[in-house]
Amino acid sequence: MPLNAIPPTTTVANLREKINAAEGQCWVDVGFYGGLVPGNEGDLKGLVKAGVRGFKGFLIDSGVEEFPAVSAGDIARAMAELKDEATVLMFHAEMIPPIADSVGDAVQHSLPPLSPSGPLNAYNTFLNSRPSAFETYAIAEIISLAPLAPSLPLHIVHLSAIEAIPLLREARHDGIKITAETCFHYLSLAAESVREGDTRHKCCPPIRSKSNQDGLWEELLRAGPVEERVIQTVVSDHSPCTPNLKLLPAAIPPSDSGPGTKASADRGDFFAAWGGISSVGLGLPILWTEGLRRSLHIEDVVRLCCRATARQVGLEHRKGDLGVGFDGDVVVFDDEAEFVVGREAMLFRNKCSPYEGMTLKGVVKETYLRGRRVYSREDGFVEKVGPKGELLLEPRTR
Repeated sequence: MPLNAIPPTTTVANLREKINAAEGQCWVDVGFYGGLVPGNEGDLKGLVKAGVRGFKGFLIDSGVEEFPAVSAGDIARAMAELKDEATVLMFHAEMIPPIADSVGDAVQHSLPPLSPSGPLNAYNTFLNSRPSAFETYAIAEIISLAPLAPSLPLHIVHLSAIEAIPLLREARHDGIKITAETCFHYLSLAAESVREGDTRHKCCPPIRSKSNQDGLWEELLRAGPVEERVIQTVVSDHSPCTPNLKLLPAAIPPSDSGPGTKASADRGDFFAAWGGISSVGLGLPILWTEGLRRSLHIEDVVRLCCRATARQVGLEHRKGDLGVGFDGDVVVFDDEAEFVVGREAMLFRNKCSPYEGMTLKGVVKETYLRGRRVYSREDGFVEKVGPKGELLLEPRTR
């Protein structure tokens, strides 16, 4: 992703800085997304030529100062720049809808997020502050701008609200090139189960109700041609932070009261805590565990997490499948084994995740990169091989 790692990937110079930092450090192949922010439309074509796989912009405050939200005008200018380029333009689709009252010609807006409706440590208070209307309003805005670049693929990242699915289906029926993804956490976690103060569950858009989760699964597995489904991919949207930024109460692991921790009065505050779910490396068993209850097949997993994701970033000629000429990236997956998610199962640096303590079905036994084993469950990463991941900077052709 282009943000949450300074500098943001909004210029070629910033991309080069990240490339230099990543050289020789990656255990798997890695590509880069560029960022869309106000005023950087002149940098977009250069980033395409430098090898970014697509672009992401926010229609609402991203939470970090160096990556501000874009307006309709910013999006229109970006579309003008990218309309003939081989890339994809992606959006964090939340936007503050106008309220009913207006003053003269100026429409009043609420301030993001909506004013809290209850205790700040109650998950429902946070959920009510970012209703489904945030997503549907933003997606309607993107769809309205799509005719400015009819050949440019558009994509909605981490779709949460099922109310947006009919909007996207109608747009696709009308010929607009727009797809969506959802995330492991929206498919496996539900608002009704979030404990008071358990800010490990905070993300934006928020984890919604169990009935909303059921609706996402229904779209993922709906009958009919696969290409007609709105949700084409499932991803992690991994957004880590140091545990102290989650402001967890002492009773919820891994509570951290070290340097930099805010005052105790903020602990368990869903509005003050860092937003983001950590799940990278756990996604396959998360999806498999929940999917077994819903008639998910391994072929569906390959489609949603491999083939379609490779196609989205223009790498379907070498990634996401097995065949002559492909890279031979393989995981050995035991679909019957179970494990309890402990800290040792979290291979990311900051071990703070809502999945801690859960029992998941399905274990990744080994990982192969271009036919060479780089990881095993028993031995971890193969230090003798060392990080052999490549940076995927080849220019896109579609």
